Amino acid sequence: MSAPQLVVHRDKELMAQAVAARLITRIVDAQAARGSASVVLTGGRNGNALLAALGAAPARDAIDWHRLDLWWGDERFLPEGDPERNATQAHRALLDSVPVDPSRVHPMAPSDGAYGSDVEAAAAAYAAELAAAAGPEDHGPVPTFDVLMLGVGPDTHVASLFPELPAVRETERTVVGVHGAPKPPPTRISLTLPAIRAAREVWLLAAGEDKADAVAMALSGAGEIQAPAAGARGRARTLWLLDAAAAGELPRDLYPPASA
Repeated sequence: MSAPQLVVHRDKELMAQAVAARLITRIVDAQAARGSASVVLTGGRNGNALLAALGAAPARDAIDWHRLDLWWGDERFLPEGDPERNATQAHRALLDSVPVDPSRVHPMAPSDGAYGSDVEAAAAAYAAELAAAAGPEDHGPVPTFDVLMLGVGPDTHVASLFPELPAVRETERTVVGVHGAPKPPPTRISLTLPAIRAAREVWLLAAGEDKADAVAMALSGAGEIQAPAAGARGRARTLWLLDAAAAGELPRDLYPPASA
């Protein structure tokens, strides 16, 4: 697993624009190298701000949207089209305005879908979909995502892996149902840390003063059970993308020598 690298931006607006530009470059490079790219999206305010900035970026047309696979790190187990679902928000922020191939967009099942209210069955189905997309070169039950993005919660949660809950302790399954999440809704679907760590690059996004303590905790040696963000690492790169407010509690020895 890679050691964390930090980039600190002046404010959340600049951060969203800069991360969008970084993501465009990473997707274009992956498509040039292998013909396609695979990205895991995140929800929340930072994830949606990034998608909106990507949609507004003129360079978005450099991406071949037909050769891009899109997955999600987690989902609120709510009915199809619910405005709180990450997939609904992603379509509104970006996907409805770009020519993605619908067969390459992979949302997690809603609570009124084929598996009804059985969140465990829905999680198992997503794990099976990931396994079917993995090739021999991936050496595991999930594709080797080019970029997997995660928002960092004020409690250090990433995806729907909350401190001390069973999902963050999972070491075998790639996708789990989450019950009793402290942030509503309580029932969710989430990738696990083993699935997250299959990504080439993991990008953790945090902006705002309310994230500062979580960022400092995750980067100061906390364990992944107490601080799930600390366990989110990429195979080749782990990138923390912050605004100045979210970086405000970092010890000076962790603060990057240069900021963007």
